[in-house]
Amino acid sequence: MPISSDVLIAFEREVAERFEAGEILGPVHLSGGNEKQLISIFQDIKPTDWVFCSYRSHFHALLHGIPPDLVMGEIVAKKSMNLSFPEYRFMSSAIVAGCLPIAVGVAKALKLKKSMNSVFCFVGDMAAKSGAFHEAMQYAAGHRLPIRFVIEDNGLSCDSPTSECWGDTVHVPMITRYIYTRAYPHVGTGKYVSFV
Repeated sequence: MPISSDVLIAFEREVAERFEAGEILGPVHLSGGNEKQLISIFQDIKPTDWVFCSYRSHFHALLHGIPPDLVMGEIVAKKSMNLSFPEYRFMSSAIVAGCLPIAVGVAKALKLKKSMNSVFCFVGDMAAKSGAFHEAMQYAAGHRLPIRFVIEDNGLSCDSPTSECWGDTVHVPMITRYIYTRAYPHVGTGKYVSFV
């Protein structure tokens, strides 16, 4: 059964509340404002496909079919920035652009095995400006790998305007890009929390 925007928003609201109550003792990077775009993209992602993403991955995990209680358990266990569920073919990384080479490697393995599955690799607009992104994209295109890169463009490189840091954006056909306005600050919830 598909997950609605309301379910995603409610999940992040619970994460924010638990973070502010001091129940989550690690950093959280919350999603918001991109629910509809992600729901649309995940309609093309099969449960047997691989999903790789950055540290802002709660929505992705839920949309890829990982049970909410399992995702919340990992967040409470201070693993929000590194959600990894290999049994669901899902990995995220706290390192900006960190999943790119792994995603390309998995896509190469799928091609060698003649698998019908694909890889979807989600990165922010800051990571999409990195050398790692361009190397991954070039290698994937050159070897015709079964991978789709999705750039989640909120116009910010952490908290700095991406266009001011990196210049104009170039559009490439094998990349899906969507633009959204984030609902939460770069990290945390916008409230100072004392973990006493």
